[in-house]
This record gives sequence, C-alpha cells and structure tokens, in this order.
Amino acid sequence: MDKAILGVFIPLIGTTLGAGCVFFLKEHIHPLVQKALLGFASGVMVAASIWSLIIPAIDMSEGMGKLSFMPAAVGFALGILFLLIMDQIVPHLHLDSDEPEGMKSSFGKSTMLMLAVTLHNIPEGMAVGVIFAGALSANNDISLAGALVLAIGIAIQNFPEGAIISLPLKSQGMSRGKSFTYGFLSGVVEPISAILTLMVTGLIVPVLPYLLSFAAGAMMYVVVEELIPEASEGGHSNIGTIGYAVGFIIMMTLDIALG
Repeated sequence: MDKAILGVFIPLIGTTLGAGCVFFLKEHIHPLVQKALLGFASGVMVAASIWSLIIPAIDMSEGMGKLSFMPAAVGFALGILFLLIMDQIVPHLHLDSDEPEGMKSSFGKSTMLMLAVTLHNIPEGMAVGVIFAGALSANNDISLAGALVLAIGIAIQNFPEGAIISLPLKSQGMSRGKSFTYGFLSGVVEPISAILTLMVTGLIVPVLPYLLSFAAGAMMYVVVEELIPEASEGGHSNIGTIGYAVGFIIMMTLDIALG
C-alpha cells in the first residue's frame, strides 16, 4: 500500500515541474511549442488509455466469452458521458478562448482556466487510483510495475499541462509565484481522486474492468474534445501531429517494455 500511495503522487510531480517553468521561461509559450506539447500530451493519453486501461479491462473479462468486450465498452461509454456532463456543469475557460463554458458564474478568468485543467485531471487521477487498486488486489492482468508506468506516463504529459497553465497566467500580469501556485493546484486533484479510489479498493475489485475503461473513456474525451483541436488550430498543425506521434510511441514503449 505504501508504494501505491507514493505512486499516486508521481503525476503531481510532472504538473509541478511544468508549472515551475514560469520561473525560468519567458512570459508565453511559442505557439509551435504549445502545439507540440498539446499533441504530445494527446499521444501519451491515447496510448495509456489503450495499453494500461482498455486492454487489461478486456483481458480481465475473458471469462465472459464472446461478451468479453462488454465491460470495456460500457465503462468507456460511461466515462465519455461523465466528462460530457461535467463539461456542461462546471464553469471553466479554455486556453486562448474568451467564451466560458459550463454554468454561469462570477469566477475570474484565471480561476476558470485552472478549473478547465482541474476538470480534465480528474479522470487521470481516477485512472492511476484504479490501476494501483488492481495491482494491490493481486490481479494477474495488472502489475505494480504496470501501474507505475501509467503514473509516470501521466506525469510526463502533465509537464506541458502545468506549463500551459502557469505561463499564460504570467503573461496576463499575474506574479510568477501566483501563476506557479495555480498551475500546481490544477494538478492536486489527481492524487486526491487517486487516494479516494484506493480507499475503496475492496469495492472496486469486482467492477475493475468497468472502472479501468471508464477512466479510459474520460481521458479520451479530453483528448478528442480539447487537446487535439487546440493542437490542430491555425497553421502548422503538423507540429501537433508529430508531438502526438512522439508521445504515443514513448508511452507505448514504456508500457510494453516495463509493464
């Protein structure tokens, strides 16, 4: 359990390091670099969804015969639905946009930007918590090494997310310290949701395939709804595509070689 508790904090390290870029870099990220980072994060999340979440969910359901796809399909659909509803309810603002989404509120722009990233970090935290819960249950389809690989992969893609939050806030006139704090806080939801998931491990194990694919669906919603469109917007969209390929290959390699 101690290793699992430490493991769920790995993604936050990535966010914190990314947010820390505000102390060393200029006030904004070059548009091409931003496209590459968004594409990279997309590739990592897609590979993690497939190899770390969906495939184990299908493998765990082999006893269902021809219906072994059912838990993965149902969980994936529910994950998409969950983020779709949250997107409609939680007030948030996306990068390079002046049009808030979700329910009307009096929140400031910086708070709305942080809520956008925080909202999308929830499924990542759930994914880490669920896979560590599976590893602790001695499930043959999920190893502790595989859980650590997922946590490291999410930490890697959290680095650009932390930078993408903190640097624009600095360019809008916010102090470096406050910009860093907002970037850091956007990632705190991940270990919190992961630990809450671990606390109910006994209840999770019977429905583990559904929860693994649920997390995959929620992560894929973020990729398709937000990351890829932002990486493809405007000119030089091929930079985002290259970033996606690099992120996908790195995460796939980590999962197969180390998981």
